[in-house]
Amino acid sequence: METTTTLTSRFAHKKQQLYLVLSAIFIVNALLAEIIGVKIFSVDKLLGLPGNLTAGVLIWPVVFITTDILNEYFGRAGVVRVSLLTAALIAYAFVVILATTKLPPAAFWLDVNKTDAQGRPFDIEFAYESIFRQGLGIIIGSLVAFLIGQVLDATVFQALRRVTGSRLIWLRATGSTLISQLVDSFVVLFVAFYLFGNWSFEQVLSVANTNYWYKFAAAILLTPVLYLAHALIDRYLGKEETVELQQEAAANVSV
Repeated sequence: METTTTLTSRFAHKKQQLYLVLSAIFIVNALLAEIIGVKIFSVDKLLGLPGNLTAGVLIWPVVFITTDILNEYFGRAGVVRVSLLTAALIAYAFVVILATTKLPPAAFWLDVNKTDAQGRPFDIEFAYESIFRQGLGIIIGSLVAFLIGQVLDATVFQALRRVTGSRLIWLRATGSTLISQLVDSFVVLFVAFYLFGNWSFEQVLSVANTNYWYKFAAAILLTPVLYLAHALIDRYLGKEETVELQQEAAANVSV
């Protein structure tokens, strides 16, 4: 039979592995969302629905779910810790990207890319700089909104958890997401495109409104995925260990 020390060691390893995997999913999707967030696409042309969205919101639901799972098993401190690490890595990524826009382009690179597929004149260096330097405005807004949103999400989640206990996972997960993203959706666009860009305030409100309702719908529709993730994690950890980890998470409120 396995000793208590062996069981404790195995649980500690599983706990560490779970946090590592969840953190990796969180970081990759948050970084991707920041990079692709520079593009605004037409929902009308894609789905026949009114409004425009930033491309980044397409994968933010993955971040929502991962945030809630981290909060459930590792508490507010676990969420804040990975959020700060993610913010630092995003900032690092964009410093590197900015540095690459300062590199002198090779003459042959400019020459072989001097026209597009239709033979029209094309300046690839200008395109590269335009896309990534515009992203710098987005990154400042995103980092501010991201940190505010994550701290707010983690705080509201734990407040709802104190009321619901281990019941109503959907309520604390969806409720915290809807409240935090109401702030995040506006702040990121206001800072990125109004303060650092050339959008009007009306354009900010219009896109922020569409972004928020997309996130609202995604949070509701992905509730079954949240329950599936919980079921898989509970099976991986074991029933008693899951309860222990959730109790520890509920008490883990400091960073």
